[in-house]
Amino acid sequence: MAKKVITFGEVMMRLSPPGYEKFSQASSFELVYGGGEANVGISCAYLGMKAAHVTRFPDNALGKAATQFLRKHWLSTEHVIYGDNMMGKYFLEKGAVHRSSEVIYEREGSAFSLIEPSMIDWEDVLKDADWFHWTGITPAISKGAANCCLHAIKTANKLGVTVSGDINSRDNMWKYGATMQDVIPELVKHSNVVITSSSGIREMFALGRPKDKFQDLAKQLIDLFPNIKKVVKKTRRIMSASHHQIQGKIWNGEAFINSDMLNITHIIDRVGTGDAFAAGLIYGLLHFNDKQAIEFASAACALKHTVPGDVNTVSLENVESLLKNETAGAIKR
Repeated sequence: MAKKVITFGEVMMRLSPPGYEKFSQASSFELVYGGGEANVGISCAYLGMKAAHVTRFPDNALGKAATQFLRKHWLSTEHVIYGDNMMGKYFLEKGAVHRSSEVIYEREGSAFSLIEPSMIDWEDVLKDADWFHWTGITPAISKGAANCCLHAIKTANKLGVTVSGDINSRDNMWKYGATMQDVIPELVKHSNVVITSSSGIREMFALGRPKDKFQDLAKQLIDLFPNIKKVVKKTRRIMSASHHQIQGKIWNGEAFINSDMLNITHIIDRVGTGDAFAAGLIYGLLHFNDKQAIEFASAACALKHTVPGDVNTVSLENVESLLKNETAGAIKR
């Protein structure tokens, strides 16, 4: 039977100038929908898992259109709720070669930002799930979203559902009076798999010294929160906006494991690549050993760089082909 993943977070409209135009050149915008957690759910669905996303959309045509987008990409929307009238959005100017991408957010007052724990029956949502995934973006949006996320995580613990958190966040997102240092540790305390970075561990938990390696910091994080079983990192080396290298790393409490370094020489779209990594990790940890899981996550991440839009629509077969070094791009007949 296919494993089931539940994701929770805001879904926004993404508006981008055509191709690689700058904002100042654009006379129209291309529209897609995306959000870190939903991106993870969609990736898991394309890999053959059952997946459902929990969110709150405005009760209008835009909310219905976003719901249709999730359904189109194999996500169950039975737990989507509706209210208010504003959809969060962001504008993306895609970079190329030596010009970086630029993002402008408009999400304050969105329907999701007004969510409260009482709006969702988490025991019903998680009753037959194998995995629950959250990110550090959700608790940064509002107090209600943070409380809702904590309620979901604790319910998952109660039901024996594995919890993963991709916890990296940004200070400038926290605008409702709390800081990530106030909120994130309590969420991480009840999580089993944590995706983060060396700087993230230092900033959020005040652990380690500037020269400590990720392995040392990961050990300290597990010592602080024994419920954590694995600490994971994605390393990105940037040669230009169009040429990156990707490597995954995992500390499982006993061993430190690296994936092979993957060279990505012609990036189509970088957005959502971290979400593709998280989805690949979830699939990998549910089906393989830790070494195979981190290789799978890195391959899924690398392939997302070839897919336009927020979501990774590559199949299990696509990822397996890359893991077999089938990289020539021959037509599959």
